[in-house]
Amino acid sequence: MHMKANLTLVESKDIVALAAVFAVTASFAAVTTPPPSSSLEISRATGTNVASVKIADSYDHVWVLQSSSNLTTWTDVEALKIHNGSFFRAFTKDATKPNLFFRAFYDSTRQNIFSVTTNALLLPTTSFNYAAPVLPAAFSVNPILGQDTTPATNITTDLGATLGRVLFYDKRLSTNQTVSCSSCHQREHGFSDPRKFSVGFNGGLTGRNSMGLSNARWYLRRHFFWDERANTLEDQVLQPIQNATEMGMTLDALTNRLAAEPFYTNLFATTFGSTAVTSDRISRALAQFVRSIVSTRSKYDTGVSNNFANFTAEENLGRQIFLGQVGNPRATCAACHGTDNFTPGPALNNNGLEFPFVDLGVGGITGNPGDNGKFKSPSLRNIELTGPYMHDGRFTTLEQVVEFYNSGVVDNPNLSPPLRTPPGQPPGALRLNLTTQQKAALVAFLKTLTDPNLATDAKFADPFNYGN
Repeated sequence: MHMKANLTLVESKDIVALAAVFAVTASFAAVTTPPPSSSLEISRATGTNVASVKIADSYDHVWVLQSSSNLTTWTDVEALKIHNGSFFRAFTKDATKPNLFFRAFYDSTRQNIFSVTTNALLLPTTSFNYAAPVLPAAFSVNPILGQDTTPATNITTDLGATLGRVLFYDKRLSTNQTVSCSSCHQREHGFSDPRKFSVGFNGGLTGRNSMGLSNARWYLRRHFFWDERANTLEDQVLQPIQNATEMGMTLDALTNRLAAEPFYTNLFATTFGSTAVTSDRISRALAQFVRSIVSTRSKYDTGVSNNFANFTAEENLGRQIFLGQVGNPRATCAACHGTDNFTPGPALNNNGLEFPFVDLGVGGITGNPGDNGKFKSPSLRNIELTGPYMHDGRFTTLEQVVEFYNSGVVDNPNLSPPLRTPPGQPPGALRLNLTTQQKAALVAFLKTLTDPNLATDAKFADPFNYGN
């Protein structure tokens, strides 16, 4: 059973009656006024557990859990420190006390537990390997080598990416401590957002769909965001924090907030040699973690090393269509998503989504009419996980995406050359006229780019200790 935070113990007579039936029950008392936007549930557990406690508190306070066998004398069970806004724990039965009641409460006079690294975070004794991932041979030579955006001034280290991982999942980065970077870049969705537009700290919606972060380290043009307004990843990671819709913070407020947390001063000292929490260090650590999100263990990667003998006939047909080896006219997918990283070269592309332009894209930043409707082409790695698709999330499925490129590209003055009809044909947008079988094959190939390890690799997981 769940008790709401505005219910007092005196009002819980029906729960007392249940004690004789269930042998254990749960209640709580709000001894002092709970913090704003907090919630508490105490549930009767099963098996070897006597009860479970679930607390949401965006300001990370200490709550006190107590038990009683007579509803008169209460004994402290544990002081529960909330980390990153959430806590859950189940408590085991005590055979000497078959009839127990529980309550939990917030007490402003008992906020005496600090968040230190050992209790706030679940980090391994030895750091995960972020600095030297095992990469396929093609990543060590051009053209992929030349796509690497890592600057000499911010080489990824194990300690730096570890700090970046903590920052990435920390809701303290938003003004009301309800949203983190991971809220809009969820690892089970290829570090993207399954919603068409992401929800900010105050319920507002972003103007564009969240871009997946798989292999964001590699992009020849170096810029970030759909409209390429950030010149570097180090610049990009700070912008959502300061965005009025997304996280609503100032950098001064952020550095002051993080500097007040003992586990952060420890992590900054370990990573950078001193406890100083600065926006530059936050930027560098976050960028290191994002660059460490490398996906190279897909079915496609296995196929590269065995001439795609592991592919089905349908997947191999899709690969041939993707590379423009089948069809008349032939598809030009690889022109904008080339190499084993499936990212573009120096070109900036307009893929014919619309005309007139609703979103100017890069043109809205540069002011150049020739850039209107042009957007960054992200890597297709883990594309199966990152729907909905396009900068405005207009397509729900890969099948819809394929059909768009097959028959729906809109002609416009800025349409990229690979999407125009070839010489000798009437000018206009390319129509591939793929068969149903060919379209299914292209989707099947795109799914071979999925790396199942990405969503389960512990080094990319939320590192906070939520009580379990």
